[in-house]
Amino acid sequence: MEEFTIRLSNVKDSYYGFIVAVLSYVKKKTSRLEAVKAFMDEHPEALSSDILEFISDQEDIYEDVAYPAAKVG
Repeated sequence: MEEFTIRLSNVKDSYYGFIVAVLSYVKKKTSRLEAVKAFMDEHPEALSSDILEFISDQEDIYEDVAYPAAKVG
């Protein structure tokens, strides 16, 4: 993960919150890490917003941000 963190740091407009957000996402599943790495390989000039947009388009993004349904009554 250290190598990937360095890679995120080398994104042209990288910033701390971006690195933390991407690491938080990819640490949940190996498949996420591989997908983001592949995207970065295919788009070497991608900016932080491009990478975050790619992540936000993934079907499993809502596994981390969705709240459980509230039960009433």
